[in-house]
Amino acid sequence: MHPSRPSEGPTATAASEPAPLRWRPRNRLWALLALGTVGSVAFTAISTWRDEHLFLVNASKSLPNWAFLIHRQQVPQRGDYVFFDPPASDLLRRHFGPEPQMFGKIIYGLPGDRVAHAGSLVLINGAAISRMKPRTRAGEPLTPGAVGAVPPGCYYAGTRHPDGFDSRYAEIGFVCRRQIVGVGEPVL
Repeated sequence: MHPSRPSEGPTATAASEPAPLRWRPRNRLWALLALGTVGSVAFTAISTWRDEHLFLVNASKSLPNWAFLIHRQQVPQRGDYVFFDPPASDLLRRHFGPEPQMFGKIIYGLPGDRVAHAGSLVLINGAAISRMKPRTRAGEPLTPGAVGAVPPGCYYAGTRHPDGFDSRYAEIGFVCRRQIVGVGEPVL
């Protein structure tokens, strides 16, 4: 006790005094900030991936696989699966409806390759690719596709399936870049 002060009870010592308060962010705040940053980066990556890719379930019997991952920015090469918007025509509307879904085929001919017909046989650079039919399964006449060099920026797209509706017929013709949605990678 201090002689000049009346008795006030026990006095606090330095050991029992609380430390001076300093600002410290809580762990939850840091975790929330980290989660927000990771979420933002993940959302941007998914958004970018989605803009460049599609997943497609194939209902056609002309391709061997039934699921494809489509890469939108990829340039097709020989043997690639290509997915494209078919040209508008009355025959397509009658067989596939007013707004046909995209078609999936295989690239057999590149720009500059030579397409020829030997009877119903279609040849690319002298190699047999497929046969043409005179009529659709519904009995409508089909027109043989173009012969000669595949134009720049276009491709011969087809399948070996006997009922394939592809570049062997003028109703589809060569598939050009403006029609191409992307190159497919078989998934299943």
